[in-house]
Amino acid sequence: MRVLMIACVAILAPGLMLAQTSTPNISSDESNIATQLKQLQNAMGEQQKAIAAQQQRIGEQEQEIEKLREQLSGQLQTVSANTGRPAAHLVNAVLTEPETSPAPALASAALPPAALPAEEGQKESPLSIRIGGAEFTPGGFMDFTSIFRTTNTGNLGTNFFAIPYNNQVAGHLTETRFTAQNSRIILKATDKFGKNDVTGYFEMDFLGNDAANIFVTSNSHTVRERVYFVDLKRDKWEVQAGQMWSWLTPNRVGMSSITDDVFYSKNMDFNYQVGLTWTRAPQFRFSYHPNENWGIGLALENPEQFTGQGAEVIFPSAFNAELATQFDAANNSSTPNLHPDIIPKIAYDTNRDGKHFHAEVAGLLTSVKITDIPVGSVTGAFVKHTKTGGGLEAAVNLEVVKNFHIVANGFWSDGGGRYIFGMGPDAVVHPNAAGTDVDLSLVHSGSGIIGFEAQVTPRTMFSGYYGGAYFRRNAFIDTTSTAATRPVIGFGGVNEVGASTQNRAIQEPTFGWTQTFWKSPQYGALQLITQFSYLTRSPWFIPAGAPKNAHLGMGWVDLRYVLP
Repeated sequence: MRVLMIACVAILAPGLMLAQTSTPNISSDESNIATQLKQLQNAMGEQQKAIAAQQQRIGEQEQEIEKLREQLSGQLQTVSANTGRPAAHLVNAVLTEPETSPAPALASAALPPAALPAEEGQKESPLSIRIGGAEFTPGGFMDFTSIFRTTNTGNLGTNFFAIPYNNQVAGHLTETRFTAQNSRIILKATDKFGKNDVTGYFEMDFLGNDAANIFVTSNSHTVRERVYFVDLKRDKWEVQAGQMWSWLTPNRVGMSSITDDVFYSKNMDFNYQVGLTWTRAPQFRFSYHPNENWGIGLALENPEQFTGQGAEVIFPSAFNAELATQFDAANNSSTPNLHPDIIPKIAYDTNRDGKHFHAEVAGLLTSVKITDIPVGSVTGAFVKHTKTGGGLEAAVNLEVVKNFHIVANGFWSDGGGRYIFGMGPDAVVHPNAAGTDVDLSLVHSGSGIIGFEAQVTPRTMFSGYYGGAYFRRNAFIDTTSTAATRPVIGFGGVNEVGASTQNRAIQEPTFGWTQTFWKSPQYGALQLITQFSYLTRSPWFIPAGAPKNAHLGMGWVDLRYVLP
């Protein structure tokens, strides 16, 4: 007000001085000046009232924004509790508008609860950086892991299918290991153009194929690609391509490929849990989401004709040379494959009374194809054989009470042993009665897990699982053999060769405890993760004097720093 008065005086002063030097019409000039001052005062009064009214409206809008923030925070806390993801960034993202946005746009920010789960995957981080229109968010964790086993498996991740028997040297040796190889680096990039939401996701760790002398001095471990894909969403449609978790691997939520949304247990074991159905493979996916609850899609995943580890499957002797290169026995990366594995999947998610429920069903269509030259045929007269199999996977993740989840999944297949962590074969090759030709036969196999995950306090979680895997016998006499006593071949036969690896059943109960010491959105989290497991492996054939089972107890202790 004072500034305006001074400005008015400065403007009117020359006129007053001029009026004083000119004697005519003095009274008229004074009257005009008084009128102008009165009008100026009235204008400034109106302006002051307008400023006060505007300040009042701003205060009311701030109160409305705060109420809106509290409402959204309450809704998003439910989503955060169900998924374990922070919800605060969603509130900020919804309530933050560009400077050019009109004030009424704030009212439209109050999204209905049904729209919230779709937003929860947009995870922000203090380390996010923006390049052009894309946002890059690094993540991951640093692990220091100690492992103790009652027998010597010879590997960091547990080879469930090959734990040693007590009639072997390794069965009488304990095993202690320290490693940081499970440390993980993650990079997520997000962008949007038009109606298209694009996400790029990459994970790597240090569990790659090391040199044989790696532990002598340097411990310089090889980087390994875990997950690497691009995801394009437009309206209700979604397309993904790259290396991802198989859709036969159970999800915790939806049909997402992000590792946090996949169920692979809370175990520290780098090979997870017996009974889990999983691969990470190159694939192409196409899915449709009719609403926030349902998802349905089809995946084409990389196939691999698999006959188990080592000597699990024994081929007919007369055709062994021809067949060995046509299958992968964990030693051949150049197998022929007829077509991609076809995996459809449907998933349902809902939240009731703040508790999350997830259910899913997935299928498998897979084929095996071989070629051979029958005995007595003209050279080059190849014969082809094809067999098509399939499988069914189902899983649930039910939050019974707040922060207490029951998890269960199962898989049964005819030719899907590779998806049960490669612990059993997909197929065997059997000879005809005359021993002049061969054909294919698929191996029935199944696996499953049931367990719980309980977040008993904000910093303490307990978990427990029981998992098992089963592979049905598929064996026959080798009619192509010229031996006096023809051997039993295939899988699970009465045969000294391969007996120790032809597993009928493998079982593992596990208990885990995860303690978070401190957690900060700016500085990350420090955790202690433990796991205690007991393994039992039962073969189909037990040689004379051999034990009927192999047993293993193991404990894992891991100190983990999680990046913010």
